Parts: sequence; C-alpha cells; structure tokens
Amino acid sequence: MSNEDGTKVIPRRTPESAAMVASVRRAMAITPALNRLTYDDAEEIRAVFSDLIGSKVDDSFSLIPPFYTTGGENIRVGRNVFINQNCTMYDLGGIDIADDVMIGPNVSIITSGHPVEPSQRRAFVIAKPIVIERNVWIAAGVTIIGGVTVGENSVVGAGSVVTKDVPPNTLVGGNPALVIRSIGDSKRHIRKRP
Repeated sequence: MSNEDGTKVIPRRTPESAAMVASVRRAMAITPALNRLTYDDAEEIRAVFSDLIGSKVDDSFSLIPPFYTTGGENIRVGRNVFINQNCTMYDLGGIDIADDVMIGPNVSIITSGHPVEPSQRRAFVIAKPIVIERNVWIAAGVTIIGGVTVGENSVVGAGSVVTKDVPPNTLVGGNPALVIRSIGDSKRHIRKRP
C-alpha cells in the first residue's frame, strides 16, 4: 500500500511482504557475484549492477565493490554516477540517483524502517523514497534516511546523518545534518601559504 507521498506500508504475512522477501533473496543471489569483481572489472560490474537494478546503466557509471542492497530493482541511476566501496542501499521505498552524483565509501541510503511503537515494531515495514538530485557529492560514512531529497549541487559532509531535505547548492553536515553554508562555483582565488 502506497500513500500519495510515496510512503509504502507493508504488513507482515501479506503478498506484499512475500514479494519483499523474494526481492531480498534475489539480491542476495546477485550481490555475491558483484562483490567478487575488482576495480579493473568495470564492464562486468556495470553488467551485473544492471541485472541487479533491472535496467542498463550508462557506460559512464562506476562502482567499486563491495555493494549491498535489499532488493535493487527500486534503484534508478543516471549518467556519470560514481559509487565508492562498501555502500548499502535499502531501496524498498525507491532510490533515484541523478546524473553526475558521487557517493563516497561506507554510505548507507536507507528507505525503509519500522514503527517506533514497541507493539507495532514487527508488524510492518515503512518505506519512503530518497531522491539524490544532479551533481551531488555524498562524502564518506553518510547515512540518508527515507523521505529525503538531496538538492542539486549539494555536498553532504562525511559522517552526517540526513533526516530532512537538503536544499540545492548547500553544504550540510552533522547528526542530524544541518545547513553549514551555501555553495556554488565562485571565482575566488585560494591563497597559497608562503
């Protein structure tokens, strides 16, 4: 069941729950093949990753294994995307990665979770989409939580936990991630130390 904001609520012991489990099994069968590949196997990495997500990635796509996901078929990737090693994407809610995005090592992009209430915690899964817009850089060790859009040209500082939308053209950091400053191409000159 999906709400108008893209939120999915999947109760246990339903056909939707069974489909979710089947998707996890499928991903667990594909990712070991991906994770045996090396940096020099770029073409084969693209082929296996394309199989994992169910659509062909552009020849400019680059990924350094290992990579982990709960399904894969809800990940959409643009052109010239780079994903560094040891990234995890829980994609049940949908992950859209636009062109020219760079994702650092040890990044977790998590669209799904459980209710906070103890009596409901195991009753269902809640998943919300994540959108990463064009030309974003997500630095090492970042966690992005479902329901978030990271705006165009933004940078998410290392180790940040993103729980709310990131405005375009900003640097955010911390836990929870907060806007540090606006960014953009400037003509400022960096002074070298003597």
